[in-house]
Amino acid sequence: MSAESPGASDRISRWRGSFRAWRWQRPFWAGLLSLLAGVPIMYFPYNDLNAGGFTINMSTTAGSASLIIGVLLVVLGLTMWFQPMVRVFAGVATILLGLVSIPVSNFGGFLLGFLLALFGGGMSIAWAPGETPSAQPAEGPGNASEDDGNGGSVPEPAGAGSASDQEARNGRHRAG
Repeated sequence: MSAESPGASDRISRWRGSFRAWRWQRPFWAGLLSLLAGVPIMYFPYNDLNAGGFTINMSTTAGSASLIIGVLLVVLGLTMWFQPMVRVFAGVATILLGLVSIPVSNFGGFLLGFLLALFGGGMSIAWAPGETPSAQPAEGPGNASEDDGNGGSVPEPAGAGSASDQEARNGRHRAG
């Protein structure tokens, strides 16, 4: 007897499919990078770093500003996920907060948070929702005919036509 029930793999594949559909409808990776950008910006001013036998304390007088910038970056990352229609505003705000974090928060979390904020904000601004497929089904290969100019029709070449369902699923195509 197997420990895995037969319905578990179906549930997992349905969950993966629904997560994939959710992820493709919003700037997911931009939100993730923006969310991750806030972590080092918040972390370094409030914790000690140990290098060898030395303890490095990076506390600054702007520690509260670092906390505010980090929390705002996390909130903007979540906004990109759950409110994708304000992605341009969230991307611009993420880039500006990343730039402000350089002088305020230990060179933007040792440049790690700064770079994540720049890439996440840029990806959010550049992201555009995909087009929904048309309601009409595409004609299969070889079914369409063209007029040759003399009233006759020219058949479509054998290799032409739409890609198979496996290759054209959700707008992703196989290269080669």
